[in-house]
Amino acid sequence: VALVEVCPCVAARVIGMARFQSLLVEKHPNGLDVLTLNRPERMNAISMPMCQELTDYFAGLLHDYKTRVVIMRGAGKGFCGGLDLLQQSDLTPSGGQAAEDVHPSEKEVSKTLKGQRQLVEMFRKMRAAPQPIIAMVHGAACGAGFGLALAADIRLVTPQAKFNVAMFKMGTTGGDMSISYFLPRLCGNSVASELMLTGRFLHGERAVQTRLASELYPTLEEMEKGARQLAEEMLAGEHNGLRLTKECLNLAIDSPSFEAAVALEDRQQVLMVVGGDWKKRIGNFSGKSKSKL
Repeated sequence: VALVEVCPCVAARVIGMARFQSLLVEKHPNGLDVLTLNRPERMNAISMPMCQELTDYFAGLLHDYKTRVVIMRGAGKGFCGGLDLLQQSDLTPSGGQAAEDVHPSEKEVSKTLKGQRQLVEMFRKMRAAPQPIIAMVHGAACGAGFGLALAADIRLVTPQAKFNVAMFKMGTTGGDMSISYFLPRLCGNSVASELMLTGRFLHGERAVQTRLASELYPTLEEMEKGARQLAEEMLAGEHNGLRLTKECLNLAIDSPSFEAAVALEDRQQVLMVVGGDWKKRIGNFSGKSKSKL
């Protein structure tokens, strides 16, 4: 298995590495995981084994109270080129024939649906993870790779980053891999329609302009530092406060009303004030404020 190089500033603080066939997970003592899609020879394209490994990793985060923040990146020249079409036998008609020449049987439809549902489960487990996920995108993030980036909580990019809804250009719909859910919520319906109905590429600078990404960094090294700083600021927060804030954001974006959103906020705040280390922190904050005055 080809391994991504670990930045020296990162390696010094790594306490362990969870090994997969297609992933590399660096575990840090401060609660940070760095998840690397590790198939650089295939542009980190998602095979079914890789899909299962990602599903297992994200599922494990649900009850993992040691891991508090995840940085996700791709090894080599890009983030993720999409599905590995050379290995996606579960998503294509049998016999190697063109789709128009095959009368789909019930068995073939069931097989294809099973493969599709397996891929979707990866995104479902990713979104259920209570830890904030920061996606570092350089190079291609196409198709399912675009979906992975969208399912993260924060996206950082370099000028070389490029996103597209590749499946539209391959004869299927642009509504796939959770893209139809996330893209209009992030960029608005006009930009989402443009990308989903054409398969056009959207590059790093425009990704920030359209609010798809938070920040543009000139180099991969600068983006690494920026992601690390962002993670450290998150890790400085209260443990449950971090998890509950992500939960609040995810529920509020689909909240049926203002009242429903603030009712959730009220309950979470009461939990944190009564059960968290709020009193200690507010005391420290007050002391710092007085010293500044």
